[in-house]
Amino acid sequence: MPRQQRVQTWVLAVAIVAAGGLALGARQNGVASPVASAPLSQQMPVDPQVAIGTLDNGLRYYVRANKKPEQRAELRLVVRAGSVLEDDDQQGLAHLVEHMAFEGTQHFPKQNIQAFLASLGVGMGPDANAATSYNETVYRLKVPTDQPAILDRSLLILEDWAHNVSFDPAGIEKERAVVLEEWRLRLGAGARTRDKELPVLLGGSRYADRAPIGKPEIIQNAPAERLKQFYADWYRPDLMAVIAVGDFDRTTMENLIKGHFSSLPEPASPRPRPTYDVPDHPGTIYSIATDKETTTTSVEVQTLLPLHDQSTVGGYRQKIVDRLFAGLLNGRYAELAQKADAPFIAGLADSGFFLTRTKEEASLTALVKEDGVMGGLDALLGEAERVSRFGFTSTELDRLKQNTLRAYERAVAESDTRESDSRADEFIRNYLERESLPTIDDEYTLQKRFLSQITLADVNKLAKDWFPDRDRFVIVSAPEKTGLAVPDEKTLAATMKAALTKDLKPYVDAVDAEPLLDRTPTPGTVVSTEAKADDITEWTLSNGVKVVLKPTTFKEDEIVFRATRAGGSSLASDQDFIPASVAAQVIPSGGAGRFSDVDLRKRLTGKVVSVTPFIHELDEGMSGSSSTKDVETLFQLIYMRFTEPRADPTIFTVMTTQVKSLLANQMASPDAAFAQLLMTTLGQNHLRRQPTTPATIDAWNLAKSMAFYQDRFADASGFTFVLVGHFDLPALKPLVERYLGALPSLHRQETWKDVGARLPRGVIEKTIEKGIEPKSQVAIVFTGPFEYDQMHRVAIKAMALVLQSRLSAAIRQDLGGTYSITASPAVQRIPAPEYSLSIQWACDPQRTEALIARVFQEVESMKALMLNDRQMTVVKEAFTREFEANSQQNGYLAGQIALAYQDGEDVASVWDLPRAYERLDAAMIQQAAQTYLNAANYVKVTLFPEKK
Repeated sequence: MPRQQRVQTWVLAVAIVAAGGLALGARQNGVASPVASAPLSQQMPVDPQVAIGTLDNGLRYYVRANKKPEQRAELRLVVRAGSVLEDDDQQGLAHLVEHMAFEGTQHFPKQNIQAFLASLGVGMGPDANAATSYNETVYRLKVPTDQPAILDRSLLILEDWAHNVSFDPAGIEKERAVVLEEWRLRLGAGARTRDKELPVLLGGSRYADRAPIGKPEIIQNAPAERLKQFYADWYRPDLMAVIAVGDFDRTTMENLIKGHFSSLPEPASPRPRPTYDVPDHPGTIYSIATDKETTTTSVEVQTLLPLHDQSTVGGYRQKIVDRLFAGLLNGRYAELAQKADAPFIAGLADSGFFLTRTKEEASLTALVKEDGVMGGLDALLGEAERVSRFGFTSTELDRLKQNTLRAYERAVAESDTRESDSRADEFIRNYLERESLPTIDDEYTLQKRFLSQITLADVNKLAKDWFPDRDRFVIVSAPEKTGLAVPDEKTLAATMKAALTKDLKPYVDAVDAEPLLDRTPTPGTVVSTEAKADDITEWTLSNGVKVVLKPTTFKEDEIVFRATRAGGSSLASDQDFIPASVAAQVIPSGGAGRFSDVDLRKRLTGKVVSVTPFIHELDEGMSGSSSTKDVETLFQLIYMRFTEPRADPTIFTVMTTQVKSLLANQMASPDAAFAQLLMTTLGQNHLRRQPTTPATIDAWNLAKSMAFYQDRFADASGFTFVLVGHFDLPALKPLVERYLGALPSLHRQETWKDVGARLPRGVIEKTIEKGIEPKSQVAIVFTGPFEYDQMHRVAIKAMALVLQSRLSAAIRQDLGGTYSITASPAVQRIPAPEYSLSIQWACDPQRTEALIARVFQEVESMKALMLNDRQMTVVKEAFTREFEANSQQNGYLAGQIALAYQDGEDVASVWDLPRAYERLDAAMIQQAAQTYLNAANYVKVTLFPEKK
């Protein structure tokens, strides 16, 4: 698994485990699950709600009915064919085949797939997409299910992708250009570093020279026959799976799949599908990659391990042990990162499939200061060695077991509201990786069984198993700059040896088991109640706090909140603006009350709760969520964040040091330089529109941040709390009164201050030269005054949607000038009603000026455009489908309700959007284009590479 993906996966896993879950009632009517005593050699059970079958031609299918989201289905075509199967003269053609699937098929010639999906309100990208990797290609569709014909037609798309791609000659030439622009988009320090690392990591393997993006010269010049040959060789039913999950009848869907895919022909002489591996090696191999545009420094120790069988009960148990070990080690690394002399900015332990899927990998990774490679490596291995010698403590393991069980308990509680896309992804992993498919009840049973049995010795053993002195890589990535010495192999080897022989002491696990609050607050009272639209209740508390409540049943175990009040950093002086603007990051990092951040996390073991303060320019507040069971803890944390902020000088020093380290080399990146120029230009160099730099970090001041934080949260009157989720008002009321009603109240009459920052007027054009790769970036941002109401917000959004579609057709499809071009609107009500509409893309520097000219042509033609009825139907359908999905999300509703209160609009407007979409007409969109695409009022910033 690539490092970035591995890090993202780990972060998600840790978040889930840390979150915990809801206490569970009996789900199996008192009947013990068969897996409760199943032998370790037994195959894992399969969820009986999943219909799994294999057609006579070898195609596999997975079908599961799932109600969330309503009237939606997730469809997948998985092809076990990726770049590793390309012949030498086909490198990049697996990816080009994927592109051609959207370019035209037998039943959807030209780009009729996109037209059909658009008619359903399905957008390319978020709802229809595909990805090619080394080992497979996966096509994804999200479609409505409210009309039976839609599902049949959507499966016809998958069927066509499987064996009826047209490979129109003109389409091939267009998509060559688009794929080359996708290749260009990836150019930069990251790609150059990967190009140095992969031959080391994958040396002696076919994977070393089969990157999915391919080779530009082959993409551009390979004969069409070689493209078609890859499709003919590898797109065949015995290498395919069709997956369908959604709000439909399972039997009907299963029959539809059989009807569409049973007739797929089997090749008379199928080409053997080989499996490739990386060779084993004794000892350690080193990769040290530096680059002038690299902005961060990291060091990683990666070890290849034998593949475990995931299909058995014993394999499931081993996966639990692996996750416990990684979670415990990550807890140690998190504490190390918060010490005054922290050896790294962040440390990560992880395990999982290696890229080839023929092995597993265990890895330790540290993000370090630019001169901190050896210190980071020493700390990574030193802590692993401490575990090897002394083991983890029983209290550490007990906490993680509690959090793990809570996570599964909550998953059980939320099973009926689990989203279809996550189930579809699970089926993909089953097909490609043989991941088991038990019910969540069976998983919970196994978790309870094994977590009670797994001992410290079981977990501690992995300190040796994960890091043997063989099949090991040490990977360093760092900036290349004068005066910075990057350690060589000899130095790294010596550091590793020293780390394993250093004098170490056992870890001491300090735990504060005292209650969160020293005393229960004196409650306030609800002094008035008002019923609002759509089952919304508004309470006014005796301290002036307003509480807005919207019960839902979208999630059985989720409550989301958002609290806001006008003010923000605008109320700080220019001199104190910087420490005021970072106060909501600096102060909570110190913990709350008597608890440090580390101690607070330990104290919240088994709780599903988060509270995050924020201070924006014009408002301040808090946001977060909890399980239904832990709602009192949620209110306690809110109370603590208001009344007991904690300034920690040690953490403050760590934060400033870490942020300065991360920013030290940022301007070496062309992307960062471009973004900063765009930001300062749009901000007109206003004091409060400056980018964060090492110099601004020098202006951080803990005392000033603490003073401003305390001032903004010393008076709760004027705050509006919005709570959305699964709760009962009578049960919630005493908690609201006890904690929110007890918040301090000074009844100050204050609001935000206009600091005078405005978007620019007139035409401003700037150019920057940065970078060594042949890649340009362009941003054209139209700005101006805005009439802030619902219909104008809908109109500019609709106009931007149509404009982006036209720009994509012209710049990507017709000209092959970019991989992606976006048109993104933004509007604000305060301090002055303004809008911005940003058009951005990346391209070949030699084509930049011509593409800019074409974009302005499309902008001008947009002003004359009058959409016909069919086109208006497509726009309205897209918006309606989007609202249907969003309005089933607690987080979306909490945000929109809070925004309505902030804007002084009727909360009913949140649910009035579909009616606003119906009122939208072609004249409104044309008027929006004429108003907002003002050729006399825009900023254009262009990035070109440095001249050689």
